[in-house]
Amino acid sequence: MVQERTLPTFQATATSVTRDEGLTLYKDMVLGRSFEDKCAEMYYRGKMFGFVHLYNGQEAVSTGVIQAMRPGEDYVCSTYRDHVHALSVGVPAREVMAELFGKATGCSKGRGGSMHLFSSEHRLLGGYAFIGEGIPVALGAAFQSKYRRETMGDESADQVTAAFFGDGTTNNGQFFECLNMAALWKLPILFVVENNKWAIGMAHERATSQPEIYKKGAAFGMVGVEVDGMDVLAVRAVAQEAIARARAGEGPTLIEALTYRFRGHSLADPDELRSKTEKDFWLARDPIKQLAAHLTNHNLATADELKAIDREIQSIVEDAVQFAQDSPEPDPSELYRYVFAEDE
Repeated sequence: MVQERTLPTFQATATSVTRDEGLTLYKDMVLGRSFEDKCAEMYYRGKMFGFVHLYNGQEAVSTGVIQAMRPGEDYVCSTYRDHVHALSVGVPAREVMAELFGKATGCSKGRGGSMHLFSSEHRLLGGYAFIGEGIPVALGAAFQSKYRRETMGDESADQVTAAFFGDGTTNNGQFFECLNMAALWKLPILFVVENNKWAIGMAHERATSQPEIYKKGAAFGMVGVEVDGMDVLAVRAVAQEAIARARAGEGPTLIEALTYRFRGHSLADPDELRSKTEKDFWLARDPIKQLAAHLTNHNLATADELKAIDREIQSIVEDAVQFAQDSPEPDPSELYRYVFAEDE
């Protein structure tokens, strides 16, 4: 069966997004896709090592949520599929690529690699190799925002946190524990489930007694929302509402974005478990092509303008690769540095 659930509908109109907003969303999504395609090339050329999990197909989720947040103020917690989240929050492509090359100029100083991107400047709280690791971290960030505002009287502490994770994570204990605490304390947090239907090689429907993940929030009195994760405008609209609720002190939201990864679980995965019929169904709903069609159909951009953006982004990605190749390796004398916190 190709798809057991009906995709949520969202009627996008010309007023759903302005020209500038639409082009920003498009640039962010194209950057994510182009960057990941280049990562695949570099991996197969032996420039990257270890496990590399790409985000192709899921760009509407990262862009839709993160572009609705305040850059440099709100917090984002990722998973091991974290490259595009890092780009969406504003970490320069150069620093992300250098990190994947294990270079000292990387955003994690070459210590993190593909699964452990971090940037305090951009409020990226990290990528995490084990599923669910980032959810308690995100919960802590949301708690400190609320504590600073309500207990310490800091009126500027209205930051919102977004925790991204996959469908496989929602059967783990920390997911339920953190939902309980977030609802109990009305924390300003978005739990964003990127349901791409597969937890490595396990089909989602085979792994959970409740496939509709957004309904799991009801057990904690939490708002749960299902959204078409291949439609960036739909994701953005849901995120904007959830963020507004969080800032107003109305608590967390569980967002289930129905999406799909166009590549295997990692670049080491031959991707032989998913049927061609299933893949073709989702490839036809490519989120970048959908947004491009919306922009041109509503006269918000021309095809030539979008092609120019594609070329611009490709130059940025090529520059990032050159920067990574030219950057130095971490100095062996600093092997034990960054293990503990340091004074600025």
